[in-house]
Amino acid sequence: MKSIFKLLMGAVIITAASCSGNGSKSTVDTDSTAAYNSSSTEAATDSNKKALEAKDSTEVFDDTKFAVAAANGGLMEVQLGKLAQTKGLSPKVLEFGKMMVEDHSKANKELMALAGTKTITLPAILDNKTQKDYDDMAKLSKTDFDKAYTDYMVKDHKEDIDEFEKEAKDGKDAELKAFAAKHVPILTHHLEMAQQAADAVKK
Repeated sequence: MKSIFKLLMGAVIITAASCSGNGSKSTVDTDSTAAYNSSSTEAATDSNKKALEAKDSTEVFDDTKFAVAAANGGLMEVQLGKLAQTKGLSPKVLEFGKMMVEDHSKANKELMALAGTKTITLPAILDNKTQKDYDDMAKLSKTDFDKAYTDYMVKDHKEDIDEFEKEAKDGKDAELKAFAAKHVPILTHHLEMAQQAADAVKK
């Protein structure tokens, strides 16, 4: 997830994905307040800002930015997790990739359901930078992939934990604060497992 506020750009009706987004797709009713049809992260953010201004609710704009970034990050985790299961050599990497797909898919679905109760638009496709990160890793040999992937996951989860802790502490939307607080321990566990996998492939 590079900083989760730098991650993805979306362009389709978002799917019921992963903790963060690529699983089985389900079209969302475009008449719903949760019309996940942003063309990019910036478009989603702009859409959310306008919707909040219309409701005179701009005080929760930072919460919506968190939701967009968390959805973006989750999508990336799922896509890289699936890649890890096809390119990884180390059993630790294969196990970790599987956990990323399962855990982040659940978190993404939870966040999508939460967004569906609010006026929050979520992006669905990796932004150019993150897509490049994915493409670069997809080109690596199996041996090189294990180290690149685990190093990326360690760095990414450290950044994610910071962002989720900030939302849990400073967020104004009670439900998004609770979502963030709930997932801090999960992300912390992911970081521990990522570090273990990184150590294993260095031996």
